[in-house]
Amino acid sequence: MSLARGDAVQLTRELVRIDSRNPSLVPGGPGEAAAARTLADALRAWGFRVESQTVAPGRVNVLARIGKPGGRTLMFNGHLDVVGVEGMTHAPWDAVQADGRIYGRGACDMKAGVASMCAAAARAADNLEGEIVVAAVCDEEFESIGTRHLVECGVRADAAIVAEPTRLCIMPAHLGFVWLEVRTHGRAAHGSRWDLGVDAIRHAGLFLAELDRFDRDELTRRSHALLGRPSVHASLIEGGTGMSTYPDACTVKIERRTIPGETTSQVEAELRALCDAARRTNASVHADVRATFAQAPSDVAVDAPVVRALADALAAGGEDVRIEGMTAWTDAALLNAAGIPAICFGPGDITLAHAAEEYVPVDEIERATAVLTRLAAEWCR
Repeated sequence: MSLARGDAVQLTRELVRIDSRNPSLVPGGPGEAAAARTLADALRAWGFRVESQTVAPGRVNVLARIGKPGGRTLMFNGHLDVVGVEGMTHAPWDAVQADGRIYGRGACDMKAGVASMCAAAARAADNLEGEIVVAAVCDEEFESIGTRHLVECGVRADAAIVAEPTRLCIMPAHLGFVWLEVRTHGRAAHGSRWDLGVDAIRHAGLFLAELDRFDRDELTRRSHALLGRPSVHASLIEGGTGMSTYPDACTVKIERRTIPGETTSQVEAELRALCDAARRTNASVHADVRATFAQAPSDVAVDAPVVRALADALAAGGEDVRIEGMTAWTDAALLNAAGIPAICFGPGDITLAHAAEEYVPVDEIERATAVLTRLAAEWCR
């Protein structure tokens, strides 16, 4: 592969042509290794110092640097993995360019962002007094083992841009989430023996009624300036063994989307309190609550240096400066937790991520690259 130095559009197409479905989400998915090799080769040809990190079998990060070590540093972060392709209305890997768009799985989420950040770093490199760190990582779509590995290895920067699709808006904050299981316990008995059976599914229903009240009466009172209110929904439910048997157990799986300031322990405690409220309705209700996975929200002040610098880079190119919140979770939260102020900015619309039709406008790739080039040049001056 031979790419003109700093050609973000062609790099987008080269990356989209590579199947990098996340094997933790898609059985048999090939992972990011092939995409990582292609990107590493391109960055070496563009003058970067490149390291490939094998995080797990077939799961690879590309860590590349350009500029002068010891000065001010800026990280560009993006992920190479994509989700499945079932139900797509166009070929997922052809990277067709038509009507001012590039189509394909990952075009929007987020190979265009990866290409823009890499091209911007290459374009800004010649006169840097500091260093740009490019981190193209694996597994963001599942458990973020790629960015977690970077942080554990001690990779740091003075600020970071995560090039997720934001429609060229600055997004300094995003929601977190907690996944939980609520398991109600009953007593199995023949359907005719109301005197012996305890219906775990009905007890789960009492809990869900309390959850509905909590969502309506409590969560609507909480708010974040960019993100709005937190939310909760029941995602999955399982229970019972047959029509004529009282169910001895019922499991409800809950997703709770969190705003900055809310914690996993707080969310668990709130759901336990809802179980207690259900027990006050029916003294035989017995339930356990367990958090199974969580990702923290992310929040950077709207007047933080990296936000101001990105706003200046947008304005200098005649772009509108728009600051909004992102609902989807991103690796920015992990970088912020490690002490690296990280915000989201990139080409594409997050509503097209994982969609049956996924594309990115070519002009947004070019405009994002120009903005990030100005940002890097000023930040690392």
